[in-house]
Amino acid sequence: MADESESKLEPPAPGSLASARRPAGSGPTQTPPPGDRPLHQRLGSGLAHHARQFGTLGGLVVLGLVLWILTPHFLTVSNLLNIAQQTSINAIIAVGLTFVIISAGIDLSVGSLVAFSGVVMASLLQRDVPLPLALAAGLLTGLVCGLINGVLITLGRLPPFIATLGMMSVARGGALLYTDGRPISGFGEGFRWLATGEVLFVPVPVILTGVVYVIAHFVLRRTPFGRYVFAIGGNEEAALLSGVRVRLHKTMVYGVCGLLSALAGVVLTARLNSAQPIAGINYELDAIAATVIGGTSLMGGQGSVVGTLIGALIMGVLRNGLNLLGVSSFVQQLVIGAVIILAVLLDTAFKRRKP
Repeated sequence: MADESESKLEPPAPGSLASARRPAGSGPTQTPPPGDRPLHQRLGSGLAHHARQFGTLGGLVVLGLVLWILTPHFLTVSNLLNIAQQTSINAIIAVGLTFVIISAGIDLSVGSLVAFSGVVMASLLQRDVPLPLALAAGLLTGLVCGLINGVLITLGRLPPFIATLGMMSVARGGALLYTDGRPISGFGEGFRWLATGEVLFVPVPVILTGVVYVIAHFVLRRTPFGRYVFAIGGNEEAALLSGVRVRLHKTMVYGVCGLLSALAGVVLTARLNSAQPIAGINYELDAIAATVIGGTSLMGGQGSVVGTLIGALIMGVLRNGLNLLGVSSFVQQLVIGAVIILAVLLDTAFKRRKP
């Protein structure tokens, strides 16, 4: 179900290292680029991709209509803006995880990086460090931790699950040690505007999330880096033989994920007016759920940030609707878990039906 961004790179030229390593008389190790595939294959691939996204969007619309019937307070402007604002943090984290999962990886440290980056930035704000420098330090913290994940995976050859699980513990312990387990609170209005401000009645976190998604969509679909991410997730060995610097780009993918986790930590800190060393617990689960519900394959090589945004909105709408209906938080966990399982089952069934 790959569109033009998900296709493999062109086969190496004769005489190159990749061609030399293929057995004599064997064909190319990769599928042809989209322009060389038959027209019916290209049309079928594109239609399947868009049908999957429209199906997810249709699920969001149906869910919204059901909740509107069950509670009249759901479909109001104030509540819809509230859903968008509450979804923004999970949506930003999910963008980074979309890059990681498309590359056939996983990152369990994002929730801890939200907390660690938040307390680093907050401590600098309390010491009267200028806001731009404090923000840069918080974002840099997430970026560095993400790059360390990438180095452990590419150079240290650790499985992504183990490397990011270790970083999850290290970052959480670092946040607790840095603050002695105490929250940091009390910030100026300039910083809090990042969460409480509005531009033309639209909350700033919603605008920030929109900017992140536009940039991420462009990078993933229109740049060589985005094509390499798909190529690595689809067939890492083929990408390597095609000349892709796999280690570098995989490390960059985890750096992007760490950076966006830090950005989510900035928004969360501004929203709460407090940096909590225990913030972000289980955020990785919600972000992975949004990514998978949005159609990104856990096997790698397939996905989109548009689908991830729809998945994050489904999660936000579901939580908001259950809260309005007075459903217990314990039941909410059961419902959300069932939705995740259903999304993975649908993804598996879809893959089995592919020719």
